[in-house]
Amino acid sequence: QVQLVESGGGLVQAGGSLRLSCAASGRTFSNYRVGWFRQAPGKEREFVAAINWPDGRTYYADSVKGRFTISGDNAKNTLYLQMNSLEPEDTAVYYCAAGQNYYYSYAHRFSYPYWAQGTQVTVSS
Repeated sequence: QVQLVESGGGLVQAGGSLRLSCAASGRTFSNYRVGWFRQAPGKEREFVAAINWPDGRTYYADSVKGRFTISGDNAKNTLYLQMNSLEPEDTAVYYCAAGQNYYYSYAHRFSYPYWAQGTQVTVSS
């Protein structure tokens, strides 16, 4: 069982930056694929970024490529999402998630049985 706790959301102006953190307890991330998803009001939850912790391979949604960076800290067992050049369209509740189910792709919610509580990111224009 993995428990995930997020922090770092908030309100920022367009063009600004935020960094989200996701700390794990119960298990280490070392054998997990971990990712970030987001859900805007009235929309489906969508994939943002993921990292395959064992080999460090990263994946991004086209909408955030070049602006967001996913990374992890082994010593702190913490996942990060650095978000730069934020746009109003990035406004959403952001969730980190972890899993070991490689049957589904990294962008599929079914790959991740463990989810954090979510943190609000609001980008004003």
